[in-house]
Amino acid sequence: MKFIEMLLERTILLSRWLLAPLYLVLISILILFTIKAVQEVIHLFEIILHASETELILSVLALVDMVLVANLLVMIILSSYETFVSALDTTGDQEKPSWLGKIDAATIKIKLAVAIVAISSIHLLKAFMAAPPQDSDKPLWNNHLFWLVVIHLTFVISALLMAVVDRIAFAQHRTPH
Repeated sequence: MKFIEMLLERTILLSRWLLAPLYLVLISILILFTIKAVQEVIHLFEIILHASETELILSVLALVDMVLVANLLVMIILSSYETFVSALDTTGDQEKPSWLGKIDAATIKIKLAVAIVAISSIHLLKAFMAAPPQDSDKPLWNNHLFWLVVIHLTFVISALLMAVVDRIAFAQHRTPH
């Protein structure tokens, strides 16, 4: 019976390595984001002489949006791997981000929520800049921008509530005694 227990425990412990291919998928998505960002910059250089200020700002916002998502991917890949799979061996010249090893799963969720709020803010700003004049005869709740604001505020409130819950539930575990 002890052998079966040991085998089960070892299998459960080794199962964490099933996450590694998922991190590789996220890395491939990061590569796709990099390719898309380079493509966007090349396009921006092609149209810069005849692009309006609004088009330039919207293009820059799209790039900022991609960078935010890419940063989020890096944070999730590195911290999740180190938290759930194995400690990263950064000996020698290899740099290790200062935040690595200090982020737990709850902090990752909060950072994800904050990044979603930032991304939503950029999309909302883009929608406001590109919006046609509003028809005053339409009710407010029948307006596309109204619903974008409602969705954005939902993200903001969710992120705030997650941070409050995290602070109440887990703050005592993070502070040294």
